[in-house]
Amino acid sequence: MEGLKIYGAADLPQATNRREGELKIGEKAQFISSLHELEQSTAQFVLIGIPEDIGVRANHGIAGAASAWHPALKALLNIQSTPFFDGKELLVLGHFEFSSFPDANSNINQLQQKVAEIDDVVYPVIQKVIAAGKTPIVIGGGHNNAYPIIKGSSLALNAPIDVINIDAHADLRPANGRHSGNGFSYAIKEGYLTRYGIFGLHQNYNNNAILQTIAANQHIYPVFFDDLLKSDQSIFSTWARLLKKTGSATGLELDLDCIENVLSSAMSPSGFPLNEIRKLILTSDKKFKYLHVCEGAVALIDGRQSQTTAKTIAYLISDFIKSQK
Repeated sequence: MEGLKIYGAADLPQATNRREGELKIGEKAQFISSLHELEQSTAQFVLIGIPEDIGVRANHGIAGAASAWHPALKALLNIQSTPFFDGKELLVLGHFEFSSFPDANSNINQLQQKVAEIDDVVYPVIQKVIAAGKTPIVIGGGHNNAYPIIKGSSLALNAPIDVINIDAHADLRPANGRHSGNGFSYAIKEGYLTRYGIFGLHQNYNNNAILQTIAANQHIYPVFFDDLLKSDQSIFSTWARLLKKTGSATGLELDLDCIENVLSSAMSPSGFPLNEIRKLILTSDKKFKYLHVCEGAVALIDGRQSQTTAKTIAYLISDFIKSQK
């Protein structure tokens, strides 16, 4: 059945490796039986998985992003519960299930139609989480899911939001059929997104049409990775300036292809070191409306594998929670 699978009392222990004398996040994290209980939970952060790579395939990418959710969840739940991150601040809501995945022979139109259907399933859940005063943390999945997350956030707040996206790609391809490369195009076009900051764009992998789209919109703020390499200024001061350009209702997008050698459809040997991204998150003084970590994989359809992707995601999420408390 299509929709959200809500986790119950048996789900978290199955993913948590207990050890005598220790407490893990999975032993302290909260869960609920229905979305109606969101407001009663004392947890500030709500974890949601979107294990799909249909949007990546619809953008002519390499499938595999669907593989990240379960290993990343297990890595996160097996972090030690400490005063730095206790676990009770986190509600593990569950993950979306899509019963009718297009097969390998599906054409682009069929894939795009399925992405649009996923949009319609995802955004109402995000809307309810934000409306309950919580902070969604979403593990993807492709970057197509930025659109329903932004839409749900905007509808809950009854106003457009701003977004900071740490990404090698702007994902501003034309809004002519949904896929992982145009989530922000649709969000801007439909009035859910106003100010859009992009941190770490690669000059080699954003085409002229995208560069023209950026130049034509005074509310899009690009920071190119190539310029950061050439600059004498700290990337952290540049990051701080970018954060000041967005308002109080700002979401944080993190495409894992921005980090060097992390397995993804657009994996690259050139990018931010993981510890730089961790420091950006840990030192940020902005309170974000949500976090979306996307495009990572533990296994791609072409045979490449990396189990470290799961632990990378767990580090980034725990850093975000620590910085936002």
